[in-house]
Amino acid sequence: MKLKMQGSGSVEVADSAFATEYNESLVHQVVTAFLAGARAGTKRQKNRSDARGGGTKPWRQKGTGRARAGTIRSPIWVGGGRTFAARPRDYSQKVNRKMYRAALRSVFSELVRQDRLVVTEEIRLKAPKTKDMAALLKKHDVSDVLIVNEAFDENVFLSVRNLPHVGICDASSIDPVVLLRFEKVLITLPALKLIEERLT
Repeated sequence: MKLKMQGSGSVEVADSAFATEYNESLVHQVVTAFLAGARAGTKRQKNRSDARGGGTKPWRQKGTGRARAGTIRSPIWVGGGRTFAARPRDYSQKVNRKMYRAALRSVFSELVRQDRLVVTEEIRLKAPKTKDMAALLKKHDVSDVLIVNEAFDENVFLSVRNLPHVGICDASSIDPVVLLRFEKVLITLPALKLIEERLT
């Protein structure tokens, strides 16, 4: 299939990478797993055995007129341990490489269908200037956009980071979550070719 380039011309890309059916359930599974893997999972609370104190019985079992109590660190007491205390856990989910690539193909194909993938020859700046980057984005008629370069470019990165609703990443670190976060994806031709090689 052919993708129209910004300005003039077109580029030939593989149908297997940019013209597949949108598998919503697979994309949802991969996105959920990706976000789950980013969770720290370091929350920890104290149960009744972890809470300090409570070594002796607060008062005798019978004869006081009060309810029987074995420890001052019972979960129903102020200062007591939690009944079901949180423990550190791993939230990561296993996603096969084949599934991950299929999800990326689905997302890219949907971006093409919705006319949200903008292909340009290159994105280069002589110096890190936010004003120049804003002008460049205006020229491409995009505002809420993810810029995808073939490799890390410090000038582009520094120019983008102060612009609202504009993200940047290189072709090797692309993921479904960042692709779906923005209204449009502005991708350079070398980056497109790298992604095509990865997905076919």
